[in-house]
Amino acid sequence: MQFTKMHGLGNDFIVVHGEQALPADASALAVRLCNRFFGIGADGLVYILPSDRADFMMRIMNSDGSEAEQCGNAIRCVAKYVYDNGLTDRAEITIETLGAGVQPVQLEAAEGKAQRVRVDMGKPILNGLDVPTAIDANPVIDAPVTVDGREFRFTAVSMGNPHAVIYVEDAAGFDLAKWGPKLETHPLFPRKINVEFATVNSRGQVDMRVWERGAGPTLACGTGACATLVSSVLNGHTDRQATISLAGGDLLIEWDEESGRVYMTGPAAAVYTGTI
Repeated sequence: MQFTKMHGLGNDFIVVHGEQALPADASALAVRLCNRFFGIGADGLVYILPSDRADFMMRIMNSDGSEAEQCGNAIRCVAKYVYDNGLTDRAEITIETLGAGVQPVQLEAAEGKAQRVRVDMGKPILNGLDVPTAIDANPVIDAPVTVDGREFRFTAVSMGNPHAVIYVEDAAGFDLAKWGPKLETHPLFPRKINVEFATVNSRGQVDMRVWERGAGPTLACGTGACATLVSSVLNGHTDRQATISLAGGDLLIEWDEESGRVYMTGPAAAVYTGTI
C-alpha cells in the first residue's frame, strides 16, 4: 500500500489514495498502521475516495479503529494532496465527509503547491440532543458535568462531530491525560465526545488544547478550533473571528453572522511518501 504522511499543525495522518471504496479491514489497518512504535505512526488513517456528490470523498479512521465523522485538519491535508498531486487543477473544490456532508474548499497555491486551505465547515449544530448530549436544550451553554468529584462547565457544539468546550485558567498546562478520557466517555455524551480546554486571552485570540475522541491528545484539531470559536461567541468571550492557538500552531476561525457558517483557514503539509 502506498501512502503519504501528512499533518495539519502536527495533527498527523496516513493518507491513502487509489481505493474505490473504504476497505473492509480499514479499522484494523488504522490500529496497526497508526501505532507509533510498530507501524507508521499517526493520529488517523485517511482514505481519499470517489464521490457521487463532490469532487472527492474523505473517510477517516482514528488510531483506535473507530471512524471519525469529520476532521478539519484532515480535510486540509486531503485538499493539499489532491492539488499537489495533480488530481485537480482548480483552486476551489468540494470534499464529501461522513458527518458534515459536502464541504467547499478554497486553496491558496504558490509554485504549484497548496500553501493554505480555507474550508467552509458548515453551520454548527447546537441542539443538545443532536450534538449529541443527554441534555435536552438548545443551545447547551455553560452546562455542568462532574467527574471524580470535580465539576466542569461545558458548551456543546457539533461541527459534524461532537465537542464539549471547557474554559480553564491555563489550557497549555492543563492535565489532558487525567481529565480527557474521563470526559470523553462520560454518560452525558452517548457517542463519546471531543473535549477542548480553552483559555481566552483576548476577543481575538484563544489558547486551546484538545483530547480527541478515539485518538487522545493531539497537537491540533480543526473541528475543535471551530467549536471553540462558536462556543466563545455564544459565551460572549470573543468576536466572531479569532485566532485559535493550538499546540501545533494557529488556525483562523470565522463564524459568519449572516450565513451562520463557520470558516477555517490554516496550513497543511506533506512529510514523506512510502510503501508498506
